[in-house]
Amino acid sequence: MTKERAYFEALALKEHGKLCPDHVPEVYHFDRTMSLIGMRYLEPPHIILRKGLIAGIKYPLLAEHMSEFMAKTLFYTSLLYRTTTEHKRNVAEFCGNVELCRLTEQVVFSDPYKVSKFNHWTSPYLDRDAEAVREDNTLKLEVAGLKSMFCERAQALIHGDLHTGSVMVTPNSTQVIDPEFAFYGPMGFDIGAFVGNLILAFFAQDGHAAEGNDRKEYKEWILRTIEETWTLFHQKFTALWHQHKDGSGEAYLPEIYNKPELQQLVQEKFMKDLFHDTLGFGAAKMIRRIVGVAHVEDFESIKDDSKRATCERQALELAKLLLKERRNFQAITEVVSAIRKLHA
Repeated sequence: MTKERAYFEALALKEHGKLCPDHVPEVYHFDRTMSLIGMRYLEPPHIILRKGLIAGIKYPLLAEHMSEFMAKTLFYTSLLYRTTTEHKRNVAEFCGNVELCRLTEQVVFSDPYKVSKFNHWTSPYLDRDAEAVREDNTLKLEVAGLKSMFCERAQALIHGDLHTGSVMVTPNSTQVIDPEFAFYGPMGFDIGAFVGNLILAFFAQDGHAAEGNDRKEYKEWILRTIEETWTLFHQKFTALWHQHKDGSGEAYLPEIYNKPELQQLVQEKFMKDLFHDTLGFGAAKMIRRIVGVAHVEDFESIKDDSKRATCERQALELAKLLLKERRNFQAITEVVSAIRKLHA
């Protein structure tokens, strides 16, 4: 990867920081020649969210904060708010982040579905499961569609790697870091990455349960957080849309979409499509974390291979279901029900 990725990271931090200053650390200085970013130090007790989830720590404001970050950064960098001229100029600025995008294309949408020297999994327990992914034609067709959307759809400025390792937290603070993969892509990729990683954290909990702490209550908190994240995002995103419906955004011109019932139809269709994109991309991110190149500490820190494989298999089965059947899900509550059913 080129050192230019620091340029796109600094650019995205500044842009997202303008739009959502409460949840993005401030950049004080950037030196392009030296690839040097000087930014706010996230002082203790901030820790990486993934580590907090492994430790079983509850973050009561997580859904509130992450939904706000995603609603503001995705809405304000889309054509719902911007003119096409502004949008194309910004898309062009981030087009140079091609190396990082190619890496995502490879590890998320390609490697898990073919024999690759980079892939690994909890062997021998998941040998058959990894093979089943590579032999699943329906899965491959769905992933091809998602890859096409990832490569071709410049919908908004996305973080590009919004997993639970890219968020630092305390019970009162949520800070999004490391947007070196940022570019103009499909909104659902960011939302899906975050929700998908919460689902992985859920399935990993049985591997971290101990005598006197079965993690049942904590698993319920994760499921509530998944549900609240999408619900609050939906509310905040549509509220921004209502607030700016007569603004300069060129996606839906007011003189065309001039009746309340038409505006509602447009909004419902947009949000339904975004929900299904979220489930698809989230599922693809989950699959790659189980049978692809880079895994997650949630599972990797489970010492017992057999126990880890059991947790991973449940997550993999859910991911395959979401990827193939995502258009049949109409609400986030149905997703939570599917998680419960598979985990029973």
